[in-house]
Amino acid sequence: MRRLRNVKIVATLGPSSSDYETIRALFEAGADVFRLNMSHGSHEEQAARHAIIRRIEAETGRPIAILADLQGPKLRVGTFAKGSEELSEGARFRFDLDPAEGDATRVCLPHKEIFAALEPGASLLVNDGKIRLKVEDCGADFADCTVTIGGTISNRKGVNVPDVVLPLAALSDKDRADLEFACELGVDWLALSFVQRPEDVEEARSLAKGRAAILSKIEKPAAVKAYPAILAVSDGIMVARGDLGVELPVHSVPPIQKQLVRGARAAAKPVIVATQMLESMIESPMPTRAEVSDVATAIYEGADAVMLSAESAAGQYPVEAVTTMDNVAKSVESDPTYRQVIEASRRVERTSIADGIVAAAREIAEATDIHAICCFSQSGRTASLVARERPNVPIIALSPVTETLRRLCLTWGVHCVVTDEIERFKMAVVSAARAAREFGFATETDQIVVTAGVPFNVKGTTNILRVAPCDERLIFRTDPE
Repeated sequence: MRRLRNVKIVATLGPSSSDYETIRALFEAGADVFRLNMSHGSHEEQAARHAIIRRIEAETGRPIAILADLQGPKLRVGTFAKGSEELSEGARFRFDLDPAEGDATRVCLPHKEIFAALEPGASLLVNDGKIRLKVEDCGADFADCTVTIGGTISNRKGVNVPDVVLPLAALSDKDRADLEFACELGVDWLALSFVQRPEDVEEARSLAKGRAAILSKIEKPAAVKAYPAILAVSDGIMVARGDLGVELPVHSVPPIQKQLVRGARAAAKPVIVATQMLESMIESPMPTRAEVSDVATAIYEGADAVMLSAESAAGQYPVEAVTTMDNVAKSVESDPTYRQVIEASRRVERTSIADGIVAAAREIAEATDIHAICCFSQSGRTASLVARERPNVPIIALSPVTETLRRLCLTWGVHCVVTDEIERFKMAVVSAARAAREFGFATETDQIVVTAGVPFNVKGTTNILRVAPCDERLIFRTDPE
């Protein structure tokens, strides 16, 4: 099954999308990656979804990526004697460690780490930022605040602390258990929440032990500030605009999104733009014009993937949401302006042989009648480098390592094909030509570009570029052993 677009679609599974028929319909509508949200559902439910995805993968012969999204530590207030209280602007309110039920003047905030990090002048946000308070005085077990934006505060509402780096690990005890479960299950990507510093990513990587790639969710101001260091130790990035829009001024999120996308692309690491992309489709079969524009903007920016959350997990129209995203992507990518924008944003420092090889492959494809760039890769790095170039022809990644191909399902423009182990370059070219023909990217009369590394089956050895015919008779007649 060939996708007629380059940007990838991530669909979250949930109550609306847990049976075989719906997940198969989501895949056929255009989903390339399925997200398992570890904040919701039992391990048994997630294992059942995983099994269905792998069944569809076997039936279609196409690698499918599975992303497990870890919940991260959740900061919440305690409970109130009346269930809720109304906070008025200008009123005084205290957070403390006293477990007694709250009232109109105070409530328990059972996170001593927050008090350890707070300083006068810091902000506390409650209920997705709907209530805002300014810290006037604080200590090891309390924070006296002034309400700057009032509203109804109720039991166990979430708390955000945007102004400080909290001395909290990105992985809670639940996350550690979920990480081990997901890795044993065989997911391809782990999305890490609450990232504040590169050490958070390195901790998750040490626990994953190579069983899954690590994708860092950028959702806190501290992560934005430390982005270059976090990107350097991550395998991929998610622009998690939900919490970013709570902890930062909402008008600052669009330029931050652009910066994060460009940074990840320059590093040749996949980047997902996520949160509320087609939010109205939770209850409506049609998106708003603004939502369509939002999806289109992410694609014009060069994002590797766009993501559906509640739209596909709990909404009434999960398949329609994927179809809408697919249609928007095809429309954008057929726009001549899209190519102009993508090519204008191609700013890459090339420092290795592989960098030069993939740049040459893209230039040859653009200057001549080449129908595909075919990459043989053990680790997937070469295909990622080609994708960074954003060529105007399809990218075919070939590998005997299924896990590598599954991870590449998140990368812009990459069509993944499982091959046998190959020892000779001539057979690599033959396999590439067969894949290009089989999946409809080329015919016998067309030409392709093949990149590979010799010796074969060794990571990081990309050193060959070959323009080859798709006619196997010509390959055997002209190619060296």
